[in-house]
Amino acid sequence: MAVYSMTGFASASPGAGTEGANAGAPGGNVTVELRSVNSRFLDLAFRMPDELRGLEPALREAIGAAFRRGKIEVRVATGRDTEGAWPQPQHDQLNRLARLEASVTAWLPQARPLSVNEALNWCRQGGNTERLDEAALAAARTAIAGLREARAREGDRLVAILAERIARLRELANQAAPLVPAVVQRQQQRFLERWNEALSTAGAGSSLTAEALQERALNEAAAFAIRIDVAEELSRLNAHLDEISRLLKAGGELGKRLDFLIQELHREANTLGSKSAALELSNISVEMKVAIEQMREQVQNIE
Repeated sequence: MAVYSMTGFASASPGAGTEGANAGAPGGNVTVELRSVNSRFLDLAFRMPDELRGLEPALREAIGAAFRRGKIEVRVATGRDTEGAWPQPQHDQLNRLARLEASVTAWLPQARPLSVNEALNWCRQGGNTERLDEAALAAARTAIAGLREARAREGDRLVAILAERIARLRELANQAAPLVPAVVQRQQQRFLERWNEALSTAGAGSSLTAEALQERALNEAAAFAIRIDVAEELSRLNAHLDEISRLLKAGGELGKRLDFLIQELHREANTLGSKSAALELSNISVEMKVAIEQMREQVQNIE
């Protein structure tokens, strides 16, 4: 299953310049544009002429069935040809209009007759709007399919970017792993030296035996080593990276899950930096945060 971005654009106008679904529709063809950007939920905004406003529920249902997240702006426009700017009234339209006018003047003798312009406007507004609706729905279905393809293409690019960042984070974790035992041992030795120095300065050696002092020093050094050991953080970071890779391979609607995992990656990188007892690990932590932040920016665009 593909990974979909929430960013995309699609436009459709079936029958434009051909014998399409809206050929012969009164006043010209129909164009539907869909513009999509990232959003936490599915947010639809419609811009369409009043004559097609009745299609909004059907368009909402069709778009909601195709997408789950994103702010999508729907623009529907009816084009009008220069030569066909005025409709060609049909006989049944004129007969119906004549009967309506006769009925009105029978009850309202003072009513003025219809002008040619008013009659043409009535024919345009009272024309075969069903075919215009059908053309708009056909254009909308084509635009929805186009937007889905565009979001899938953008999703492929996002997956490639995220794969690069995942590889970079694994590289940094591999650089940090060999440093951890040496750093812990070095800091443990420093702790023992300072511990013994502090005991000598305080004169505690006169009240405790050498064995007791040594045992206490080793216990404190072990506790200190546990506090600065970041091996567990590196293991969890690698586990999160494995899960992100699995989700990207599976595809589907995974934006929210990826966002949660990015937060967990950031948490592990922060902990690694706060527990770091060596400049090398601190530098690795900073580089990890940069890569994770870059991942966050991309994940926010995934559906």
